[in-house]
Amino acid sequence: MNARQLLLRLFWAAALTIGASSFASAQTPPDPGAKAAVAKATFAGGCFWCMEEVYDKVPGVTSTVSGYMGGRVKNPTYEQVSSGRTGHTEVVQVEYDPAKVSYARLVEIFWRNIDPTQKDAQFCDYGTQYRSGIFFHDEEQKRIAESSRLALQKKKPFKGEIVTEITKVSEFYSAEGYHQDYHLKNPARYKFYKSGCGRAERLQQLWGKPGS
Repeated sequence: MNARQLLLRLFWAAALTIGASSFASAQTPPDPGAKAAVAKATFAGGCFWCMEEVYDKVPGVTSTVSGYMGGRVKNPTYEQVSSGRTGHTEVVQVEYDPAKVSYARLVEIFWRNIDPTQKDAQFCDYGTQYRSGIFFHDEEQKRIAESSRLALQKKKPFKGEIVTEITKVSEFYSAEGYHQDYHLKNPARYKFYKSGCGRAERLQQLWGKPGS
């Protein structure tokens, strides 16, 4: 084998190696760690059915779960919470993509869908289990929530003091299955409840017409 033949053979061997390497790279499956980031936010706005409906409509929200938070009893049932003796309040836990919707935006939506002036109640539902609140998951959420409440206190479009709590997240207990996605599973009953509770009318009194 002369020098030229040897050189050509080495060249093709190198080319085949590079080609195989490129093909292998192209066939490498996506890195599981490259999935979109998911963050959590937790809000208490009275009836968790209604708050689920609100956040299900927000672009960037990936899931909502109705549940209980802020109480003393482990694994509480709806019957226990609704008695008002466990210390829990009804909450919705929201999972969202921070690249598509900010926590500040979620907080803004929260305010616009509650009555911040009602203590231990929301609309037609009364008791500590319906108190409104923001449960922050980290210091950044706390800062955003508190700044938002302060700004609202200065420029609120309604009379009455803001009594909504801002507290650190605690153990979250998912509500029973029949409560999840209630507005989708039982639309007629849900609309009857929401209308009878006067939620839309009170929100308009507080904030004006949607979009105004």
